[in-house]
Amino acid sequence: MVDRALRAAEAVEAKEVVDLLRALVRIPSHYPGPGEAGVAAYLEAYLKERGLKVFLQEVVPGRPNLVADLGEGEGGLLLEGHTDVVTPGDEARWTYPPYAGVVEGGRLYGRGACDMKGGLAALVGAMLAVKRALGKPKRPLRLAALVDEEGLMLGVKAFLRAGLAQGFRGALVAEPEEMEICLWQKGALRLRLPFPGRMAHGAMPYAGENPIPKAARFVVALKDLEERLQRAHAHPHLGLPYLTPTRFLASAGEGQLNVIPDRAEVALDVRTVPGVDHIGLVRELEGLAGVGVEVLEDRPPVETPQDDPLVQVAEEALRLLGLPVRFGGVPGATDGTFLRAWGRLPVVVMGPGNKTLPHQVDEWIDLGEVVLAARVYAAMAVLYLE
Repeated sequence: MVDRALRAAEAVEAKEVVDLLRALVRIPSHYPGPGEAGVAAYLEAYLKERGLKVFLQEVVPGRPNLVADLGEGEGGLLLEGHTDVVTPGDEARWTYPPYAGVVEGGRLYGRGACDMKGGLAALVGAMLAVKRALGKPKRPLRLAALVDEEGLMLGVKAFLRAGLAQGFRGALVAEPEEMEICLWQKGALRLRLPFPGRMAHGAMPYAGENPIPKAARFVVALKDLEERLQRAHAHPHLGLPYLTPTRFLASAGEGQLNVIPDRAEVALDVRTVPGVDHIGLVRELEGLAGVGVEVLEDRPPVETPQDDPLVQVAEEALRLLGLPVRFGGVPGATDGTFLRAWGRLPVVVMGPGNKTLPHQVDEWIDLGEVVLAARVYAAMAVLYLE
């Protein structure tokens, strides 16, 4: 089996992977904006031409997931990446145009090069290498190139609701993690707390009810709760949980200087680690605030056991190619969060690219690292599927 894994790794064609990455970066896919349809259409034609079974799943109009299959049956491996990128922002600040796909000094520059079209190109390159080396694997390999990871993760949610992960026994997510084996992912809660008041003239505050002091006391009290959480739930790979107020509004942000507002609002970005109960935390916040909490988004913290077979083959594939085995954690949520929490799949997040570069101006990725990632993925797929 080791020989077959090495054969698949060697079947990765470096030029094919680099050319594909460059083509993907040249297709703008931020949302709001052009969206992911252009990337999906390109990959659909590209993969069909190379003999894979491909279909599109429309998540919302104009935003399709792409699914490609090699082999049949159950017990397969899911290869997952997202096709959306964040906006490039002010393009005048970029050294090279963000959608030009410029290669310089062994690096490819462009929006999405690191997060995560580099990982996506590596997954495709690995899948094609397995096909070249082995034909059909004994168990199926499925590529899921999904929309909206940078937003509300509508793509992975639709993918799971449609049952497209059923029958698979593991998922590899190619987010840029410097090829660390990431088994732990932080959870996230996006919360809104409305504080009601009653309007009155500023000269007669007693005639109304000012919601601002109550909201302000809540924000100050958050620090004590955050410190208690941090003392109880520090994580060796993910660090500390955080309760971060990100918005404080009164009168929808457009009040008058001499008017007591009729409402105030606090928004929180909460980051959690395994062991933190989201339901219990929301109840505690409601008690602290004295108002109801609106949960805008709930992404649970997740972890995959280190002794899972998927983790073991990731380690073996890295060693086969002479690479160090390093473990890490993902500080934010990924599509892997829902593949683990909803799909109940063991998930390894492991991809090429510097962790600090996503969403930055002059985003880039090392092309040698992308090709090497494709070789690792190909070896890993064979070890897992054979």
